[in-house]
Amino acid sequence: MERIVAELVRRTDSAHFDTQVLALGYVGDFGDGLEEFATVHVAEPMPKWSMLHPHRLARQIAAIAPDIVHLHSGVLYKASLAASVANVPYQIYTDHGRQNPDPWTNRAIDKLASRRIDVVVAVSDQLRNHLAGFVQHPSRICVVHNGVDTERYSPEPDDGEFRRELGIAPNAPVIGSTGRFEPVKGYGILIEAFARLRASWQSLPLPVLILVGDGTERLSLERATSRLGISDSVHFVGWRGDIQRVSRTFTLFSMSSLSEGTSVSLLEAMSAGVCPVVTDVGGNAAVLGPELKHRLVEAADPDALARALAHALLDTAARERDARVARERVLHHFSLASMVQHYEALYNAACPSTSFHI
Repeated sequence: MERIVAELVRRTDSAHFDTQVLALGYVGDFGDGLEEFATVHVAEPMPKWSMLHPHRLARQIAAIAPDIVHLHSGVLYKASLAASVANVPYQIYTDHGRQNPDPWTNRAIDKLASRRIDVVVAVSDQLRNHLAGFVQHPSRICVVHNGVDTERYSPEPDDGEFRRELGIAPNAPVIGSTGRFEPVKGYGILIEAFARLRASWQSLPLPVLILVGDGTERLSLERATSRLGISDSVHFVGWRGDIQRVSRTFTLFSMSSLSEGTSVSLLEAMSAGVCPVVTDVGGNAAVLGPELKHRLVEAADPDALARALAHALLDTAARERDARVARERVLHHFSLASMVQHYEALYNAACPSTSFHI
Protein backbone atom coordinates (compact mmCIF):
# COMPACT_ATOMS: atom_id res chain seq x y z
CA MET A 1 0.00 0.00 0.00
CA GLU A 2 2.77 2.45 0.96
CA ARG A 3 4.54 1.73 -2.30
CA ILE A 4 1.40 2.39 -4.35
CA VAL A 5 0.72 5.66 -2.51
CA ALA A 6 4.32 6.79 -3.06
CA GLU A 7 4.19 6.00 -6.78
CA LEU A 8 0.86 7.77 -7.12
CA VAL A 9 2.26 10.88 -5.45
CA ARG A 10 5.36 10.87 -7.67
CA ARG A 11 3.45 10.44 -10.93
CA THR A 12 0.31 12.52 -10.48
CA ASP A 13 0.37 15.52 -12.84
CA SER A 14 1.86 18.35 -10.75
CA ALA A 15 0.68 20.95 -13.27
CA HIS A 16 -2.93 20.08 -12.48
CA PHE A 17 -2.82 18.68 -8.93
CA ASP A 18 -1.25 20.09 -5.77
CA THR A 19 -0.60 16.91 -3.78
CA GLN A 20 -0.07 16.85 -0.03
CA VAL A 21 0.70 13.74 2.03
CA LEU A 22 -0.52 13.46 5.62
CA ALA A 23 0.88 10.35 7.33
CA LEU A 24 -0.59 9.10 10.59
CA GLY A 25 2.34 8.31 12.86
CA TYR A 26 5.30 8.10 10.48
CA VAL A 27 6.12 8.46 6.79
CA GLY A 28 7.87 5.11 6.25
CA ASP A 29 10.61 3.86 3.93
CA PHE A 30 8.65 4.57 0.76
CA GLY A 31 8.42 8.24 1.71
CA ASP A 32 12.06 8.93 0.93
CA GLY A 33 12.24 11.75 -1.62
CA LEU A 34 8.50 12.49 -1.68
CA GLU A 35 9.22 16.12 -0.76
CA GLU A 36 10.19 16.68 -4.39
CA PHE A 37 6.64 15.88 -5.48
CA ALA A 38 4.40 16.85 -2.58
CA THR A 39 4.22 18.65 0.73
CA VAL A 40 4.64 15.97 3.41
CA HIS A 41 3.02 16.23 6.84
CA VAL A 42 2.97 13.88 9.83
CA ALA A 43 -0.16 13.88 11.98
CA GLU A 44 0.08 15.12 15.53
CA PRO A 45 -0.05 12.42 18.23
CA MET A 46 -3.66 11.50 18.99
CA PRO A 47 -5.24 10.09 22.16
CA LYS A 48 -6.95 6.68 22.15
CA TRP A 49 -10.39 8.28 22.09
CA SER A 50 -9.60 10.09 18.82
CA MET A 51 -11.74 7.53 16.97
CA LEU A 52 -14.74 9.28 18.51
CA HIS A 53 -13.57 12.83 17.86
CA PRO A 54 -10.28 13.25 15.95
CA HIS A 55 -10.15 17.01 16.46
CA ARG A 56 -6.34 17.29 16.06
CA LEU A 57 -6.40 15.44 12.76
CA ALA A 58 -9.40 17.50 11.61
CA ARG A 59 -7.51 20.69 12.46
CA GLN A 60 -4.49 19.61 10.38
CA ILE A 61 -6.69 18.65 7.43
CA ALA A 62 -8.54 21.96 7.65
CA ALA A 63 -5.22 23.83 7.60
CA ILE A 64 -4.28 22.06 4.36
CA ALA A 65 -7.78 22.78 2.98
CA PRO A 66 -7.86 20.09 0.29
CA ASP A 67 -10.53 19.83 -2.38
CA ILE A 68 -10.22 16.05 -2.18
CA VAL A 69 -9.04 13.72 0.57
CA HIS A 70 -7.80 10.36 -0.75
CA LEU A 71 -7.77 7.84 2.12
CA HIS A 72 -6.18 4.40 2.16
CA SER A 73 -6.60 1.17 4.14
CA GLY A 74 -6.22 1.32 7.89
CA VAL A 75 -7.47 4.85 8.55
CA LEU A 76 -10.94 4.87 7.03
CA TYR A 77 -13.16 5.61 10.02
CA LYS A 78 -10.95 8.10 11.87
CA ALA A 79 -9.66 9.93 8.79
CA SER A 80 -13.04 10.14 7.04
CA LEU A 81 -14.58 11.56 10.21
CA ALA A 82 -11.77 14.10 10.51
CA ALA A 83 -12.16 15.08 6.86
CA SER A 84 -15.91 15.56 7.36
CA VAL A 85 -15.32 17.74 10.43
CA ALA A 86 -12.82 19.73 8.34
CA ASN A 87 -15.53 20.23 5.66
CA VAL A 88 -13.57 18.57 2.85
CA PRO A 89 -15.87 18.60 -0.20
CA TYR A 90 -14.97 15.15 -1.58
CA GLN A 91 -13.56 11.90 -0.18
CA ILE A 92 -12.08 8.94 -2.04
CA TYR A 93 -11.08 5.74 -0.24
CA THR A 94 -8.90 2.95 -1.64
CA ASP A 95 -9.17 -0.46 0.03
CA HIS A 96 -5.98 -2.43 -0.62
CA GLY A 97 -7.19 -5.74 0.80
CA ARG A 98 -9.03 -7.32 3.72
CA GLN A 99 -8.26 -9.95 6.32
CA ASN A 100 -9.48 -13.45 5.61
CA PRO A 101 -11.81 -14.00 7.35
CA ASP A 102 -12.78 -10.34 7.57
CA PRO A 103 -13.91 -9.66 11.19
CA TRP A 104 -17.49 -8.46 11.48
CA THR A 105 -16.36 -5.60 13.73
CA ASN A 106 -14.15 -4.24 10.94
CA ARG A 107 -16.97 -4.52 8.44
CA ALA A 108 -19.43 -2.79 10.78
CA ILE A 109 -17.07 0.12 11.47
CA ASP A 110 -16.20 0.50 7.80
CA LYS A 111 -19.88 0.41 6.85
CA LEU A 112 -20.51 3.39 9.11
CA ALA A 113 -17.52 5.24 7.67
CA SER A 114 -18.48 4.47 4.07
CA ARG A 115 -21.47 6.82 4.36
CA ARG A 116 -19.01 9.69 4.28
CA ILE A 117 -17.12 8.42 1.19
CA ASP A 118 -17.97 9.60 -2.32
CA VAL A 119 -15.97 6.92 -4.18
CA VAL A 120 -14.69 3.59 -2.83
CA VAL A 121 -11.89 2.05 -4.87
CA ALA A 122 -11.16 -1.68 -4.73
CA VAL A 123 -7.87 -2.92 -6.15
CA SER A 124 -9.39 -6.14 -7.52
CA ASP A 125 -12.76 -7.37 -8.77
CA GLN A 126 -12.98 -9.93 -5.99
CA LEU A 127 -12.37 -7.23 -3.39
CA ARG A 128 -15.09 -5.08 -5.00
CA ASN A 129 -17.57 -7.95 -4.62
CA HIS A 130 -16.59 -8.35 -0.98
CA LEU A 131 -16.92 -4.63 -0.23
CA ALA A 132 -20.35 -4.54 -1.86
CA GLY A 133 -21.59 -6.69 1.01
CA PHE A 134 -21.21 -3.94 3.59
CA VAL A 135 -20.34 -0.59 1.95
CA GLN A 136 -23.28 1.74 2.50
CA HIS A 137 -23.63 2.67 -1.18
CA PRO A 138 -22.29 -0.21 -3.36
CA SER A 139 -22.90 1.83 -6.52
CA ARG A 140 -20.02 4.08 -5.44
CA ILE A 141 -17.50 1.23 -5.65
CA CYS A 142 -15.13 1.06 -8.63
CA VAL A 143 -12.03 -0.99 -9.43
CA VAL A 144 -8.58 0.44 -10.08
CA HIS A 145 -5.95 -2.26 -10.37
CA ASN A 146 -2.55 -1.62 -8.84
CA GLY A 147 0.26 -1.05 -11.31
CA VAL A 148 4.04 -1.26 -11.39
CA ASP A 149 6.85 0.44 -13.28
CA THR A 150 7.40 -1.99 -16.14
CA GLU A 151 10.62 -0.26 -17.19
CA ARG A 152 12.19 -0.48 -13.76
CA TYR A 153 10.98 -4.07 -13.32
CA SER A 154 12.02 -5.61 -16.61
CA PRO A 155 13.68 -8.94 -17.45
CA GLU A 156 17.44 -8.79 -16.95
CA PRO A 157 20.01 -11.59 -16.78
CA ASP A 158 21.27 -12.58 -13.35
CA ASP A 159 24.79 -11.17 -12.95
CA GLY A 160 25.40 -13.44 -9.96
CA GLU A 161 26.29 -10.58 -7.61
CA PHE A 162 23.45 -11.12 -5.16
CA ARG A 163 24.01 -14.89 -5.18
CA ARG A 164 27.62 -14.32 -4.24
CA GLU A 165 26.59 -11.97 -1.42
CA LEU A 166 24.44 -14.74 0.07
CA GLY A 167 26.78 -17.62 -0.77
CA ILE A 168 24.31 -19.28 -3.15
CA ALA A 169 25.70 -21.59 -5.85
CA PRO A 170 25.46 -20.18 -9.40
CA ASN A 171 23.17 -22.98 -10.59
CA ALA A 172 21.02 -23.42 -7.47
CA PRO A 173 17.26 -22.99 -8.07
CA VAL A 174 16.03 -19.94 -6.15
CA ILE A 175 12.47 -19.45 -4.94
CA GLY A 176 11.87 -15.82 -4.01
CA SER A 177 9.10 -14.05 -2.13
CA THR A 178 8.59 -10.42 -1.11
CA GLY A 179 6.15 -9.14 1.47
CA ARG A 180 5.20 -8.40 5.06
CA PHE A 181 5.85 -11.16 7.59
CA GLU A 182 2.34 -11.01 9.01
CA PRO A 183 -0.23 -13.80 9.57
CA VAL A 184 -2.34 -12.87 6.53
CA LYS A 185 0.66 -13.49 4.25
CA GLY A 186 0.97 -17.13 5.30
CA TYR A 187 4.75 -17.30 5.24
CA GLY A 188 4.72 -20.25 7.63
CA ILE A 189 2.98 -22.24 4.91
CA LEU A 190 5.64 -21.31 2.35
CA ILE A 191 8.40 -22.39 4.73
CA GLU A 192 6.62 -25.71 5.38
CA ALA A 193 6.21 -26.24 1.64
CA PHE A 194 9.87 -25.43 1.02
CA ALA A 195 10.95 -27.94 3.68
CA ARG A 196 8.89 -30.65 1.96
CA LEU A 197 10.28 -29.66 -1.43
CA ARG A 198 13.84 -29.94 -0.13
CA ALA A 199 13.13 -33.33 1.47
CA SER A 200 11.91 -34.75 -1.86
CA TRP A 201 14.54 -33.09 -4.09
CA GLN A 202 16.73 -35.71 -5.74
CA SER A 203 19.58 -33.79 -7.33
CA LEU A 204 22.21 -31.19 -6.51
CA PRO A 205 22.30 -28.30 -5.91
CA LEU A 206 19.33 -28.10 -3.57
CA PRO A 207 16.81 -25.26 -3.96
CA VAL A 208 17.18 -22.07 -1.93
CA LEU A 209 14.49 -19.75 -0.53
CA ILE A 210 14.99 -15.96 -0.35
CA LEU A 211 12.49 -14.00 1.75
CA VAL A 212 12.51 -10.24 1.26
CA GLY A 213 10.68 -8.19 3.88
CA ASP A 214 10.03 -7.97 7.59
CA GLY A 215 7.22 -8.00 10.11
CA THR A 216 5.95 -9.24 13.44
CA GLU A 217 6.34 -12.92 12.49
CA ARG A 218 9.98 -12.78 11.44
CA LEU A 219 11.36 -14.33 14.64
CA SER A 220 8.82 -17.17 14.61
CA LEU A 221 9.53 -17.84 10.93
CA GLU A 222 13.27 -17.98 11.59
CA ARG A 223 12.60 -20.44 14.43
CA ALA A 224 10.47 -22.55 12.08
CA THR A 225 13.35 -22.86 9.62
CA SER A 226 15.60 -24.07 12.45
CA ARG A 227 12.99 -26.55 13.65
CA LEU A 228 12.61 -27.92 10.12
CA GLY A 229 16.36 -28.11 9.57
CA ILE A 230 16.41 -25.73 6.60
CA SER A 231 17.86 -22.56 8.14
CA ASP A 232 21.00 -22.90 5.99
CA SER A 233 18.87 -22.69 2.84
CA VAL A 234 16.44 -19.89 3.79
CA HIS A 235 17.75 -16.33 3.56
CA PHE A 236 15.92 -13.53 5.39
CA VAL A 237 17.29 -10.39 3.73
CA GLY A 238 14.97 -7.72 5.18
CA TRP A 239 13.48 -4.88 3.18
CA ARG A 240 15.53 -4.00 0.12
CA GLY A 241 15.65 -0.86 -1.98
CA ASP A 242 16.95 -2.86 -4.95
CA ILE A 243 14.16 -5.39 -5.46
CA GLN A 244 14.62 -5.22 -9.23
CA ARG A 245 18.19 -6.49 -8.79
CA VAL A 246 17.23 -9.12 -6.24
CA SER A 247 14.44 -10.47 -8.45
CA ARG A 248 16.96 -11.34 -11.17
CA THR A 249 18.17 -14.05 -8.82
CA PHE A 250 14.72 -15.70 -8.62
CA THR A 251 14.02 -18.85 -10.59
CA LEU A 252 10.44 -18.69 -9.29
CA PHE A 253 8.36 -16.18 -7.36
CA SER A 254 5.97 -17.57 -4.77
CA MET A 255 3.38 -16.26 -2.30
CA SER A 256 1.39 -18.30 0.22
CA SER A 257 -1.02 -15.52 1.22
CA LEU A 258 -4.33 -16.27 2.88
CA SER A 259 -5.78 -13.03 1.51
CA GLU A 260 -4.67 -10.46 -1.09
CA GLY A 261 -5.89 -7.40 -2.91
CA THR A 262 -3.77 -6.94 -6.02
CA SER A 263 -0.26 -7.78 -4.86
CA VAL A 264 2.38 -5.28 -5.94
CA SER A 265 5.14 -7.78 -5.14
CA LEU A 266 3.55 -10.29 -7.49
CA LEU A 267 3.19 -7.68 -10.23
CA GLU A 268 6.84 -6.62 -9.84
CA ALA A 269 8.08 -10.19 -10.11
CA MET A 270 5.94 -10.92 -13.16
CA SER A 271 7.01 -7.65 -14.77
CA ALA A 272 10.62 -8.73 -14.22
CA GLY A 273 9.89 -11.92 -16.15
CA VAL A 274 9.74 -14.36 -13.22
CA CYS A 275 7.31 -17.28 -13.30
CA PRO A 276 4.80 -17.08 -10.40
CA VAL A 277 3.46 -19.88 -8.17
CA VAL A 278 0.94 -18.32 -5.78
CA THR A 279 -2.14 -19.13 -3.75
CA ASP A 280 -5.56 -18.69 -5.30
CA VAL A 281 -6.77 -15.85 -3.07
CA GLY A 282 -7.97 -12.29 -3.62
CA GLY A 283 -6.84 -10.73 -6.87
CA ASN A 284 -4.12 -13.30 -7.64
CA ALA A 285 -6.25 -15.21 -10.15
CA ALA A 286 -7.08 -11.99 -12.01
CA VAL A 287 -3.40 -11.03 -12.13
CA LEU A 288 -2.33 -14.41 -13.52
CA GLY A 289 -5.29 -14.62 -15.89
CA PRO A 290 -6.43 -17.71 -17.78
CA GLU A 291 -2.99 -18.15 -19.34
CA LEU A 292 -1.33 -18.79 -15.97
CA LYS A 293 -4.17 -20.24 -13.90
CA HIS A 294 -2.27 -23.54 -13.68
CA ARG A 295 0.22 -21.71 -11.41
CA LEU A 296 -2.44 -21.10 -8.76
CA VAL A 297 -2.47 -23.26 -5.62
CA GLU A 298 -5.10 -23.73 -2.95
CA ALA A 299 -4.36 -21.63 0.13
CA ALA A 300 -3.13 -23.12 3.43
CA ASP A 301 -1.97 -26.36 1.76
CA PRO A 302 1.82 -26.77 2.05
CA ASP A 303 1.76 -30.14 0.26
CA ALA A 304 0.03 -28.66 -2.78
CA LEU A 305 2.39 -25.69 -2.78
CA ALA A 306 5.44 -27.98 -2.54
CA ARG A 307 4.21 -30.01 -5.51
CA ALA A 308 3.54 -26.87 -7.56
CA LEU A 309 6.99 -25.47 -6.79
CA ALA A 310 8.68 -28.75 -7.71
CA HIS A 311 6.73 -29.00 -10.97
CA ALA A 312 7.71 -25.47 -11.98
CA LEU A 313 11.39 -25.95 -11.11
CA LEU A 314 11.69 -29.25 -12.95
CA ASP A 315 9.96 -28.16 -16.17
CA THR A 316 12.34 -25.47 -17.42
CA ALA A 317 10.68 -24.95 -20.80
CA ALA A 318 7.20 -24.43 -19.31
CA ARG A 319 8.58 -22.17 -16.59
CA GLU A 320 10.42 -19.94 -19.06
CA ARG A 321 7.32 -19.76 -21.29
CA ASP A 322 5.17 -18.74 -18.33
CA ALA A 323 7.74 -16.13 -17.31
CA ARG A 324 7.31 -14.47 -20.72
CA VAL A 325 3.53 -14.67 -20.41
CA ALA A 326 3.74 -13.09 -16.95
CA ARG A 327 5.66 -10.13 -18.31
CA GLU A 328 3.14 -9.62 -21.13
CA ARG A 329 0.19 -9.68 -18.72
CA VAL A 330 1.66 -6.89 -16.62
CA LEU A 331 2.54 -4.81 -19.67
CA HIS A 332 -1.01 -5.01 -21.00
CA HIS A 333 -3.09 -4.90 -17.81
CA PHE A 334 -1.14 -3.62 -14.80
CA SER A 335 1.10 -0.75 -15.80
CA LEU A 336 1.73 2.10 -13.38
CA ALA A 337 0.78 4.67 -16.03
CA SER A 338 -2.66 3.10 -16.40
CA MET A 339 -3.23 3.10 -12.64
CA VAL A 340 -2.30 6.78 -12.29
CA GLN A 341 -4.54 7.73 -15.23
CA HIS A 342 -7.50 6.02 -13.54
CA TYR A 343 -6.95 7.89 -10.28
CA GLU A 344 -6.49 11.22 -12.08
CA ALA A 345 -9.81 10.58 -13.82
CA LEU A 346 -11.46 10.12 -10.41
CA TYR A 347 -9.90 13.36 -9.17
CA ASN A 348 -11.04 15.25 -12.28
CA ALA A 349 -14.56 13.89 -11.94
CA ALA A 350 -14.68 15.12 -8.35
CA CYS A 351 -13.79 18.74 -9.05
CA PRO A 352 -14.64 20.89 -12.05
CA SER A 353 -11.83 23.39 -11.37
CA THR A 354 -8.70 23.46 -13.52
CA SER A 355 -6.40 22.73 -10.57
CA PHE A 356 -7.00 21.61 -7.03
CA HIS A 357 -5.51 20.23 -3.86
CA ILE A 358 -5.39 16.54 -2.92
